[in-house]
Amino acid sequence: MNRPVPAQAAAPEPANAGAPAGAPAEERRRRPRLASAPTPYLRLLTVTQFAFNTGFYAVLPYLATHLGSGLGMAGWLVGLVLGLRTFSQQGLFVVGGALTDRYGPRPVVLAGCALRITGFGWLAFAGSTATVIAAVLLIGFAAALFSPAVESEAAREAVRHERDTGAPRAHVLALFSAAGQAGAFIGPLLGSLLLLLGGGFRAACLAGAVVFVGVLAGHARLMPRADPVRERKRERDRERGADRAQAPGTVTRAAERGRSSWRVVFTNRPFLLLCLAYSGYLVSYNQLYLSLPVEVERATGSGAALGWLFALSSLLVVVAQVPLTRFSAHRIAPRTALVTGLAVVAAGFAAVPLTPAGPGGLLPGAALVVLLTLGQMLLVPAARGLVPDLVEDRQLGLATGALSSVSGIAVLAGSAATGALLDAPAPVRWAVLAAVPLAGAALAFTLPVGRGGKEQGTRAVAG
Repeated sequence: MNRPVPAQAAAPEPANAGAPAGAPAEERRRRPRLASAPTPYLRLLTVTQFAFNTGFYAVLPYLATHLGSGLGMAGWLVGLVLGLRTFSQQGLFVVGGALTDRYGPRPVVLAGCALRITGFGWLAFAGSTATVIAAVLLIGFAAALFSPAVESEAAREAVRHERDTGAPRAHVLALFSAAGQAGAFIGPLLGSLLLLLGGGFRAACLAGAVVFVGVLAGHARLMPRADPVRERKRERDRERGADRAQAPGTVTRAAERGRSSWRVVFTNRPFLLLCLAYSGYLVSYNQLYLSLPVEVERATGSGAALGWLFALSSLLVVVAQVPLTRFSAHRIAPRTALVTGLAVVAAGFAAVPLTPAGPGGLLPGAALVVLLTLGQMLLVPAARGLVPDLVEDRQLGLATGALSSVSGIAVLAGSAATGALLDAPAPVRWAVLAAVPLAGAALAFTLPVGRGGKEQGTRAVAG
């Protein structure tokens, strides 16, 4: 989120196990439900996801305004800094996942928390371009360590909990996802409150650091240190390694297969087109942290209302993601959902100069947030669901990581350019920004249709 020993759920007992002979029938019926309650370890991971997003979103929505208005950075430089933040997170997810597989989640999670605390503390006092960039890179890389470890551990524990208790894993994962969205809802409101109270950006950064101090302390105390299941697997791997040492050429062939997988994935034209189309979405999504703060400050004279717009986005995801995904998965092909989602994102940018300012001047920004979030809810599950249709099963893990990493590189390349648009006339700026997801939609239209129906719906929701 050394491998932890995830807390084992108690095996389900018969309804009357351990109950006195004369125990009421109601008490006996209640026991299986108690057995299916989330384990302490699952509760720790769920609370962690909430706290992680709360601390993160208390700071990030206000970063662009701080860099531009507070530190006087040019628009292209603000874009570059935000692109570096995204790249150091999304682009390096594959690193965090690999380290988790190698060393287990506990050291990776603790390292991620320590880096996030250091990054937020540094950013609170950073006054030069070099120190800001260093702090932002630490913050992004912390998430690249922390998130894959926690998410993979939550999925693993949900499966184990299902096996031990019979409770559907989807219930546990839905709770985990809802906790993350709740944190994304509360975080911007916390940041807005600190701004309204006069604490400023520094107070938001320090508040985020304090949240991660709590996360670090909780995991240092409660996260299991060793996993006997994984230790047995490592022992088997060591035995296999000894066998390979006695069989010349086996290790060489394994290394050649690994290189072959990389070559096959990165020469797969449809998969690369999917990566480019998805990159158009991620470059657009990054505008929530770049162009939206500028629009809100232009319209209201302050960034305080930004937290409410981010809360609106999170609330939309909490309320509508599962019903929308279920509807689209059963009625339209993944490629159609991807193209439609990118088109809706483009409409969000086009709507900004066309929407009347309205109450408080926030209607254009609200239109952007609503349409971009709706497009995201359509296209992200569809894009993830298309990956298994474009690569072989044995390359699925590599391809999934590559989708995020390639998109992170694209955001890094495109953020300085989109940041430079902050100084351009508004109609030009929003027209160019709308063209980015439209170009992604055009690329997505050349992809295979993908498998729809119930199977696709299951993959999309789980992804």
